[in-house]
Amino acid sequence: MSPQALSLRFAFYYGAVFLAVGCYLPFWPLWLESRGFSAAQIGTLLALAAWVKVAASPALAHLSDRAGWGKGTIVLLSGISLLAFAAFVPAAGFVWILAVQVVVAASFPLLVPLGESQTLAAVSRHSLDYGRIRLWGSLAFIAGSLAAGRLLGAFSADWVLWLILAALVLTFAAAVALPGRQHNRTAAEPAEDRSLRRLLGLLRRPGLLVFLLAAALIQASHAAYYGFSSLHWRASGIGETTIALLWTEGVVVEILFFAVSRRLTQRFSPVTLLLAAGLLGSLRWAVTAVTIDLALLAAVQTLHAATFAVTHLAAMHYITRATPAALSASMQSFYSALSGGLAMGGAMLLAGRLYETGPGFAFFGMAAVALAASGCALAAGRLGRAAPETA
Repeated sequence: MSPQALSLRFAFYYGAVFLAVGCYLPFWPLWLESRGFSAAQIGTLLALAAWVKVAASPALAHLSDRAGWGKGTIVLLSGISLLAFAAFVPAAGFVWILAVQVVVAASFPLLVPLGESQTLAAVSRHSLDYGRIRLWGSLAFIAGSLAAGRLLGAFSADWVLWLILAALVLTFAAAVALPGRQHNRTAAEPAEDRSLRRLLGLLRRPGLLVFLLAAALIQASHAAYYGFSSLHWRASGIGETTIALLWTEGVVVEILFFAVSRRLTQRFSPVTLLLAAGLLGSLRWAVTAVTIDLALLAAVQTLHAATFAVTHLAAMHYITRATPAALSASMQSFYSALSGGLAMGGAMLLAGRLYETGPGFAFFGMAAVALAASGCALAAGRLGRAAPETA
């Protein structure tokens, strides 16, 4: 298969997955609110779902690595995700919705790191441009958030769920269309490279966990934004379409960053990128805490290029250099569980509690998390292992 054809298939997959994510992240709290849940209950639901990833994502990804399933795992989990979201249609009551949310958390979030693993393997083998593939996911995120915002504003929160289901149908089709196994074992690759012992050996490297913790904290600092910004802005009189546009703006600057990302990663180390992302994250959340002025909100939304895109790119390049291809999905999912599971779960629970005290407290809390991440990035740099050679 030609490099162009490979790029198109991976771009289609990113587009389908992030179309669903674009409907889910900004507006799922509003769907939960429409079911009568309080801010604390929403925070608890999102936090528990995030923590499920801590156990489920690394275990499933490592099993996929050991068995060499790759694409098969993605197809299976995309199907489970589709069925799980369909179960929300008749769901009623906190316990039922919590049970379905747990199933979603064990399947849906894993579609991203497993897709990243397959994509980065192809990028390495065929010299593809990762940034230009990944930006299609960001474009699809925009489409999803704008469509959900418009339909939610015109009709009801029920449309959020129906859009997610439609996007997951496309995701399943895109998963089936992905190329086959990218991690075939070569004669030079020893069998133990796929073992849990080998993975744990990588994680014992000085500086590796500190670096991943720094990236995880920056991603977790989005908790108040993901969980409560739409609720806060709507309660402040900002319409759903405008909320969707604010989310869209953040993703537009993310796309622009990915388009030029190859040059930036050649000039700056992962530690430098993370340090900048953490400091700019503190500024972003502090401003969000004190204002609902649309001009100021629009200004700080441009910092999404730093808090999400720069952090994500730094982590992806670091993991690619630090991890053998045979364990790529395992390491990707460990990072996903650390950032989107353990750290995000704790931050989401904290944000939910602080939000009930006052929206500003929630965003100031996230500013403190981002600042702590900058400290971790500095510590990783001093350990001198910010960009290790591939194991």
